[in-house]
Amino acid sequence: MAEEFITGMDFRLMILGAYSELILSYEEINKIAKSKESGTQVLRTVASAVLPIVSAKDMSIGGLSRRVATAARLGARGNSGVVVAELFRGISKGLQGKYDATSSEFGKAFQYGILHAQRIIKDGYEAPIITIAKAVAKGAYQLVRKRRPIAEILEAAITAGEAAIKNLSDVDSGAMIMVIFLKGCLKGLDGHFVSPYSSLTLPITSGDNIPDPREDLVRPYCVRFRARNQKITEEEMARELKEFGDNAIVERRENGIFVHIHTEHPGTLLEWAVGLGPLREIHITNMSEPHALGINSALLDVAIIVAPTEGGEEPFQKAGAHIIVKSRKNRLTSVEDLLRAAHSDLAMSYVMISDTKDDLMVFRQAKYLLEDRVELVPAENAEDALKAVKLFDDSLTAKENAAKMLAAI
Repeated sequence: MAEEFITGMDFRLMILGAYSELILSYEEINKIAKSKESGTQVLRTVASAVLPIVSAKDMSIGGLSRRVATAARLGARGNSGVVVAELFRGISKGLQGKYDATSSEFGKAFQYGILHAQRIIKDGYEAPIITIAKAVAKGAYQLVRKRRPIAEILEAAITAGEAAIKNLSDVDSGAMIMVIFLKGCLKGLDGHFVSPYSSLTLPITSGDNIPDPREDLVRPYCVRFRARNQKITEEEMARELKEFGDNAIVERRENGIFVHIHTEHPGTLLEWAVGLGPLREIHITNMSEPHALGINSALLDVAIIVAPTEGGEEPFQKAGAHIIVKSRKNRLTSVEDLLRAAHSDLAMSYVMISDTKDDLMVFRQAKYLLEDRVELVPAENAEDALKAVKLFDDSLTAKENAAKMLAAI
């Protein structure tokens, strides 16, 4: 029997199916989650992954999986969201360069995704997701080797996951997330799911409980360039750039104008920019990959970034925090929120201070992506985070400040 091929369209349906299943289940997950938000964290992480593939023109499975992984990594919220994003990352690496994939290739890519997610787990955070994921991989292993259809592989994985959950002494939200995700993938593949397209294209009313996925759109590419143009003003340029992205910084330099902006479509932006005049110093950075911050006209040597719990901004402002990532609904700071703050060009280096265990892996992910110009102080509560901010000394480096803060808390 010829082996089944999984197309880019199949993959897209699986991700849409997973998102649809999470819409139906995220409130149930929240009820048993220790953080009370794990379901919402994963739902919004997957929403950020879904948005780029709804209108994608590239229908290769490798290309779509990369778009999903890039968006999910930046849109990840909470510890659970980071684990799911890294699962996508591993799957993407397993499917890299493929237009279609055989069922066994897809099964192996999923197993690689589990291993990839497992590598980022530290200190026992979200371990139940990995426990169930490993059981899932083991349950599907023989069918992957036998090159069975992907639907059979998913069914075997779900059965193994449900059996593993029964053996847990305490059912954790992370364990549920993995099985719910797989069930959604299977329903998507079969076409037996409620399409989330309506929630992606229609307004979410105030009476709906579903988070509006458009709030989770990420702009993964940091684009910098200088255009030789003496006529356009900084204000006019900033107004024009709103069509292409956000976090825009515009400065007049020498005989041109410098632009720094975050966008989801760098090609479209640069196609427009060539009309301004000759372009120089073009740099495009995929922020979902580890990268060094570009050094521009920074005002400070070192600055503090915090993302306090909703309503808790004022004490950090009074304590002297330089950048406060504004809390969104339900205190769900994303990796991209922290990267945007660091890309603001305020300082040459930063100290990021967390204030809860629930976001610790989000901060770790941001530190990993921003490399050496960022130091992390993982406070576990607002009291310790505030204490750390008050210890800041602008005569010390970011590394020296972080060491001093960690010693104190």
